[in-house]
Amino acid sequence: MSRRPLWAVLAPGEPAWLERRARAIAMTEEDEEDGKEQPFELIPGSGRYHAIVGTDPIDIGAETQIAEALSLECDEPVYSINVANDPWLVMSWRNGALDVLEDADPDSLAESLGCPLPGNESSSDSPARKPLRTVALIEGVRAEEAHRVLEEAAGEPLASRHYRLEDTPRGLRISSGTGDIGIADMTVSERFPHVTVYGVTASPRLDRFFVTVMRAGESIERFTQPLRPDPCVPTAGDIKGERAPERILAALGIPAGWFRNE
Repeated sequence: MSRRPLWAVLAPGEPAWLERRARAIAMTEEDEEDGKEQPFELIPGSGRYHAIVGTDPIDIGAETQIAEALSLECDEPVYSINVANDPWLVMSWRNGALDVLEDADPDSLAESLGCPLPGNESSSDSPARKPLRTVALIEGVRAEEAHRVLEEAAGEPLASRHYRLEDTPRGLRISSGTGDIGIADMTVSERFPHVTVYGVTASPRLDRFFVTVMRAGESIERFTQPLRPDPCVPTAGDIKGERAPERILAALGIPAGWFRNE
């Protein structure tokens, strides 16, 4: 996303879990059944916090609904931002209670949490603005099996969701032409609880590099570079015995050029 969002939620936690919970909060069963697109995009941050952002004026107000509900499930504060109006409105949420941050600047707050908002011209050239892309490697599952469960979960043909499912010598690789695989890796992990899933999110130069290891739909450990400890997920010292991003990708059979959209 390059457009300036009209609203945002800054929340701590696993990106796939945040996206799933935000979808459940913001969308009704009827929305899901009608195939309505989710009213937000999740942008992974470089640490504990991630941004949930929306650009459609009709969805303004979703930020408070999502932030309030997430604050009941997070130990750290959740922030909601509305920049559609002048002046903007920034609120901090804890256990469902809000506090208006009258002097808070949305971009400064987001950048301080490691999840800068899109469309901020003043910092568009900074490393934090470079896009993150995600790909997953799933051991013990074939593309045909994953295709079936993803279609069952989506309730629609998989082709419209732009996933790329490739059987490789090291396992099933899931990627997307958009760079975002949503919760596809978590969905497959939940349906095949005994397999190991490696979700890799990285910047083009691999200077921001995160690997989340999942089983049964739950994160069991995470490797980060630079180091960003997560109090909810154990930190991994290596992935398959490797510590350098390029060597980890080689061990997983994921081309480094994929993150540069080559």
